[in-house]
Amino acid sequence: MRTTAHRATFGRVAVTVAAIAASALALTGCGPSDSSNADGTTEITLSMQNPDVESADPATWAIVQAFEQAHPDVKVTVTGEAVAEHLQKLSIAAQSDTLPDIFWVYKSTAEEMQSAGLLLDLAPVLDELGLTDAFPASTISNFSAGDVIYGVPYQGLLTGLWVNTQILSDNGLETPTSFDELVDAAETLNANGVTTISNGANQSSFSVWSFLTMLDRFGYEDKVEGLLDGSEQYTNDDFLRLYEHIDELRQAGAVPSNVSTQTYQQAVDQFINGNAAMLDAGVWASSAIQESDIADSIAFWKGPEFSDGVGEQNIIMNVASAPFAVDHKVGDDEKKLAAVKEFIDFYYSDEAQQLLVDNGQPPVTTYEAQLDPTTQSALKAALDATKADGVTSPESQPDLLVPTPVANAMYDSIYGVIQGQLTPEAALELVQKALDSNR
Repeated sequence: MRTTAHRATFGRVAVTVAAIAASALALTGCGPSDSSNADGTTEITLSMQNPDVESADPATWAIVQAFEQAHPDVKVTVTGEAVAEHLQKLSIAAQSDTLPDIFWVYKSTAEEMQSAGLLLDLAPVLDELGLTDAFPASTISNFSAGDVIYGVPYQGLLTGLWVNTQILSDNGLETPTSFDELVDAAETLNANGVTTISNGANQSSFSVWSFLTMLDRFGYEDKVEGLLDGSEQYTNDDFLRLYEHIDELRQAGAVPSNVSTQTYQQAVDQFINGNAAMLDAGVWASSAIQESDIADSIAFWKGPEFSDGVGEQNIIMNVASAPFAVDHKVGDDEKKLAAVKEFIDFYYSDEAQQLLVDNGQPPVTTYEAQLDPTTQSALKAALDATKADGVTSPESQPDLLVPTPVANAMYDSIYGVIQGQLTPEAALELVQKALDSNR
């Protein structure tokens, strides 16, 4: 499983700006260091949100291997832990000003680190390398604070509902377009003993990607600033309608009966084994789908449009996921800074972006992916969905715009309604309390 921008419910880790700033000030004045190894190579560290990057994140691993082959004078030491452990490790490192050279981090945490002066400003680096225009404008703005660019995209976050068109056809159905059509399809499939949307809440309550996109179809993007400063309440009538619709899906039997005990990976297995009509996931699932027996029957759906929604409905979640950030001390080490620049330059080169594509990931730059329509049909279906007539994308996924505890509350609220544990009203209150506590 690739944890692209996943937030673990059990990982309620937040970095406090005060603690970070205090530790940074305590270490002010540290001079540049020599990062050369005995063999003359320069070592840079890359800290990831996977305990086994080679197997869990083959795209990143492939890029690192190709980079080292092209730059034998640089050694990239890759480490990683599960999301919650990784974030806690970063929190501790931030307090002692011992962050890794390059690291994967949540946007909200990176913002706190940047405010505390712990991150390298990447704006001059990207300008020097000629990369500023290689990214969509929304990517640059999403990881910027004023003129400072504090992060660069790790991978793309393209999410939606994978659809087994054969199961729909066998039950006299077509891929829905509206929410009402989705409910009708769920009722038909449930009556025939078929799961509509495969989800798994156990140890993976972040796996509600299509429902987060639904939030944007009820005005979330226009409301989020007000949610954060208190001028807007999560307990608003627009969101209430959405959560009532989520409850309609529950009543229609859209989700598996074992959703509370099933993990995300088990949800994927349920889908690729032909036991569910849809899977709530993202492009990272394309490789597993491609290798399954259902690959020839796959479509990718942006999710339902709502007649009572707010704002643009023809949207797909196709944004930059959580960013890479760079420790500010890299700027004090001439050799290390040069090596980091070389790594960034390579990571966003066309060669490396194609390596992402070859490993089931979309490019994060404006590079046009080269796809084999036969051996990469699942990935092609997802990328083609982003190019459909009139489709647009929000600037960011809703959970990436709020502090970690609030994001966790959002996941819990959605799964709470899906499992029948929370009423729509109680679910909204859960998130509002998290917002109030973190303001």
